[in-house]
Amino acid sequence: MFRSLLFIPGNNERFLKKSTNLHPDILCFDLEDSVPSNEKEAARRLVAAQLASQEEDKLSPIYVRINSVDSGMIDGDLESIIGNKLDGIVLPKIGTSKEVMQVIDKIHMIASKRKLTSRIQIIPSIETAKGVVNANSIASAHEDVVALVFGVFDYLYDMDIDSEYDESISYNYARSKIPVDAKAAGIVALDGIWQKVSDLDGLAMDATVAKNLGYSGKTLIHPSHINPVHYIFRPTKKQIEWAKKVLASLQDSIEKGNPKGAILLDGKMIDAVHYKQAKAVLKAANQ
Repeated sequence: MFRSLLFIPGNNERFLKKSTNLHPDILCFDLEDSVPSNEKEAARRLVAAQLASQEEDKLSPIYVRINSVDSGMIDGDLESIIGNKLDGIVLPKIGTSKEVMQVIDKIHMIASKRKLTSRIQIIPSIETAKGVVNANSIASAHEDVVALVFGVFDYLYDMDIDSEYDESISYNYARSKIPVDAKAAGIVALDGIWQKVSDLDGLAMDATVAKNLGYSGKTLIHPSHINPVHYIFRPTKKQIEWAKKVLASLQDSIEKGNPKGAILLDGKMIDAVHYKQAKAVLKAANQ
């Protein structure tokens, strides 16, 4: 499920420890925007320690947002966080597919050296005019790319637009384009954060707009936003029907230990990963 991705500041040890009791679809420890430059190294150590302490049956997949490609900090970030407890990485301020591949190559090199068996998923964040123009090629860059994020505030800054977030005419084109480009590449898109933390009615209206634009969910900066966003982005009838088909097709092999590997369903290959996704969809529907 990609209804919610909650950012947790990587330099705040108390927040990191408390966050594992929350239940967003993705928990994202942040090494970038929420961490001052003089605390980057400390944040790496705290995030690495928090990753190492995770149980195998953690509530939410854990991602880390690293620093941007041109920051000069990527190598240090990746060296400190890549391991078996890491599910994915958010790449900020991505402008081209080439940048995505540069980071993926680094990830694969470290993962190979450490003999990791699981794939690390990638979510590029589109935050500039160049990124908006190249969003489809970014989404299509590699099979490890599973979603795009719209970073609205950095986009407004890049465009030299001085406006409030809810003055939507300022970013309508970019916000509308990104989920289309993601869908065309066979992945999903997550909308930007809602900055007015206590305005839950505004959050609900903003999330409804995002859903109608084709987003699968939103990025979040506060735990109180999780449940309202999950309600807005509850599974559709089409998603529920798909999940039931997947369970019916794979349940015998998965649950009874008779693995068939990947099988064909409606012209597409499905396997144990899709089975897990299907169970998550039905759980969310029941909630």
